[in-house]
Amino acid sequence: LGNAFVCDMSPEEISANRGSLTEPGKESPYRNRSVEENLKLFREMREGKYPDGSKCLRAKIDMASPNVNMRDPVIYRILRETHYRTGDKWCIYPMYDFAHPICDYLQGVTHSLCTLEFEDHRPLYDWVGITLGFNPKPRQIEFARLNVTNLVMSKRYLKKLVEDGSVDGWDDPRMPTLTGLRNRGVPAEALKDFCARIGVCKANSEVQISYLEACIREYLNAHAERAMAVLKPLKVTLTNYPDGKTEEVDFDINPSEEIKRTRKITFSKNLYIDADDFSLTPPPKYFRLKKDGMVRLKGAYIIKCDDVLFDDDGNVKELLCSYIPESRSGEDNSGIKVKGTIQWVNAEDAVDTEIRKYGYLLKDEEYPGQDFSERMNPNSVTVFNG
Repeated sequence: LGNAFVCDMSPEEISANRGSLTEPGKESPYRNRSVEENLKLFREMREGKYPDGSKCLRAKIDMASPNVNMRDPVIYRILRETHYRTGDKWCIYPMYDFAHPICDYLQGVTHSLCTLEFEDHRPLYDWVGITLGFNPKPRQIEFARLNVTNLVMSKRYLKKLVEDGSVDGWDDPRMPTLTGLRNRGVPAEALKDFCARIGVCKANSEVQISYLEACIREYLNAHAERAMAVLKPLKVTLTNYPDGKTEEVDFDINPSEEIKRTRKITFSKNLYIDADDFSLTPPPKYFRLKKDGMVRLKGAYIIKCDDVLFDDDGNVKELLCSYIPESRSGEDNSGIKVKGTIQWVNAEDAVDTEIRKYGYLLKDEEYPGQDFSERMNPNSVTVFNG
């Protein structure tokens, strides 16, 4: 129909003749080939008669258009690359701007939602749909990209992270991919809530990652089942607890539920608490365990730290504590009030595991001209064993 032509100019020549924002481009000397000649040459391109880059198919639009994308853009090129579906059957490939509206139409897409950088490409998207007679023609609308602080959101950079081994793959829990977020334990409902709250806009902006975390935390707080874990085990021996005795205490499956559910966990003389929940020199208003201080073990008893044992290097290795038998959770008649509640596990049957604590992929510091790699956080994951 005369809407495209085979051009013999090299990519460099096409670029040089495209013009600028203030100057029109120059028409290709091959622009007015006949339909028959163009069809013949295009078939020969498809059959592999010409080397890569020697010919291309260009749309015939307007070399004087103020939109550079409309100046007879290339829509097919010769490229001998193995395709993941068709193998080496084809040696011509459509350009993205040509394939995009066609794929949308064939797949029944009515509205193609793109990021702002595609705004200048919309006239070409419409031209393809109108020229090929799409009915109904898909509509392209551009919106601002969702940018989140401390996260890599560019597919190109994410691909680089995977390829250079900075992360463990596309499903690494630090990655903002769907598989990565799922691996991290982020529920789909929390992501939907986050997207609904921030909305969609036309202006480029950046959302604080703390807002995303707040949406995740709010959902998990209402729905997640609880468990206790100790990252840095510090042994606690209850000196007044009977030797060999083991009892069961009730543990809240989710304290936020309207109808309370519990499960049984075991309690004994030998426990582990987290080393971060004890301090020899506590700061003011420190409500966790300290020497001669008292704290509640979650779901169990109030304990008092009577003595501290050290290893040869002067590090705390064990706490000798006493428990208050009358202070059992749910049955407390001790009359003792404590402000702190800490996690614990029963040393007799606690399960060893590997726990990974993930931080942000990118550091907070950012300045103009900064290279992407300079913002990478080398401590974005900490592994705890045991």
